[in-house]
Amino acid sequence: MIKHLIIDVDGTLTDGGVYYDSHGNELKKFNTKDGTGFFIAKAVGIRLIVLTSRECEATLRRMTELKTDIVCQNVKDKAAWLRNYMAESNLPKSEIGYIGDDINDLPPMRLCGFVGCPADACKEVKAIANYVSSVNGGYGAVRDCIEYLLAESDTWSKYAEQVYGNIGI
Repeated sequence: MIKHLIIDVDGTLTDGGVYYDSHGNELKKFNTKDGTGFFIAKAVGIRLIVLTSRECEATLRRMTELKTDIVCQNVKDKAAWLRNYMAESNLPKSEIGYIGDDINDLPPMRLCGFVGCPADACKEVKAIANYVSSVNGGYGAVRDCIEYLLAESDTWSKYAEQVYGNIGI
């Protein structure tokens, strides 16, 4: 069972675009559908970790709203960060999942028991993924990957009802 889920930002939680306002502030568009996935995963007890090689205030704000357990920005060597996290927490590969989209995600993905990616991920990531979403990054792909991960044991439906009330799924 996946107990820790590492999630990339650019191209996974966002459409991969980098936008700047007239003051030079970086802007990002996040999809609320991914928020649903975050809330249900947290209800199940999955620890959510956002790991990104860029740094952006918008990312920190959105991840705070989603009550993300750990937000690590400006991480240039994601595999080294993950190896350290796994060693400090004494975690086996089988308890770690990763959702990402590009070649910089490949090294940490290889350390994980589950790999998911958006539909528009690069071909190298798709080749090693356990699940390729039918949804592009920034359009709910993370939610789709989380639903896939939890649907097998009917956990998705059970916890969706718990989080959102009697919704009849």
